[in-house]
Amino acid sequence: MPSVSVYLTHTGGIETLPLEQYVTGVLAAEMPADFELEALKAQAIAARTFIVRRLADGDRSGVPVKGADVVDSVDHQAYLSSKELNKWPELGKSEQLAKLRRAVEETKGIIMTYQGKPITATFFSASGGYTENSEEYWSLKLPYLRSVPSPWEKTVNPSFKQTVTISVSELYAKLGLKASALPVTASVKDRQSSASSLFQIKSYTAGHSIKKMLIGDQTFTGRELREKLGLRSAQFMMSLDGDNVQITTYGNGHGVGMSQWGAHGMAKQGYTTTQILKHYYTGISFAQASSLLKS
Repeated sequence: MPSVSVYLTHTGGIETLPLEQYVTGVLAAEMPADFELEALKAQAIAARTFIVRRLADGDRSGVPVKGADVVDSVDHQAYLSSKELNKWPELGKSEQLAKLRRAVEETKGIIMTYQGKPITATFFSASGGYTENSEEYWSLKLPYLRSVPSPWEKTVNPSFKQTVTISVSELYAKLGLKASALPVTASVKDRQSSASSLFQIKSYTAGHSIKKMLIGDQTFTGRELREKLGLRSAQFMMSLDGDNVQITTYGNGHGVGMSQWGAHGMAKQGYTTTQILKHYYTGISFAQASSLLKS
């Protein structure tokens, strides 16, 4: 098996290590070690698939220096360096480290494929009840990244639903809009009327997120609103509270591929690694990485 060269964003250095050790570092950075073993195994396969696809394609996009295959941030996938991981035993995290290594060992070499090629194995923290079709977030429609129900987060994810409050003027500033003179309304009914006229949802995605919303006289995509306003997800509701806007979000992340909290919830209910992955990635098969990385 080939080695992986990782660009370390904090030091500017490059760490080169065996593939499975790299997967362990990704697992440590991407998923809490106290998650169910079957969920950790699913994450290990997703992480391995991601890097094997890059290596097989010779894809070094997004890497700022020569000599590296991937960066250690969420621009590709988060990664905890060997130096950091080796500190875990002295930090009292020997059991957690052993669990991560077990998840990697029990899935050694396994990747997901579609029509014989490694898939783009995207994943995210938590859905708001459904995942997204890939083309709803990125422009590319991929047959294995389809919207599927994901009800498990609601029971296992403590931050499934969150509400943030910002002023109307701040919201307008962040969106680059000219603040309209909003009357300070007294009654609840008037506030609801003002909110519905100020924030008009035009369409939803297959995953029940905001697809398009009219604010003031401008239309935004859910992704634009999520990014410009710093929201946890594009599945949200807005309401007026005097001069403030309350935004309630559901889930966390872009919503495409495997939900990590969803995988944890599935594993808690007895689903296997294979069942978890086949739920979140439509129509995929499994293969050995070595068969795709022969020199």
